[in-house]
Amino acid sequence: MGWLWAIIVGFVLGLIAKAVIPGKQHSPLWLTTIFGIIGAAVGNAVARAAGVAETRGIDWSRHVFQIVAAVIIVALGDMAYMALWGNKKRQRERA
Repeated sequence: MGWLWAIIVGFVLGLIAKAVIPGKQHSPLWLTTIFGIIGAAVGNAVARAAGVAETRGIDWSRHVFQIVAAVIIVALGDMAYMALWGNKKRQRERA
């Protein structure tokens, strides 16, 4: 059940990150979900290091760390995706 929640949270965080980042992101949805999962894990690690991983009630600070990490990772991941695959797609479209 843990993997299912990781995928759901990663999907939601990835979509939120794509909505926050200005401009169009070209990475596919499955890759955005993976970036969101990584963002959630990094956000949890940062929250744990900051000492706010476990609080009473809803862990708002942990969620903020997760969203910020997901935005950064989705932005960097999309740039890497376009650097690796973007030119190849453009060349195929022109041919």
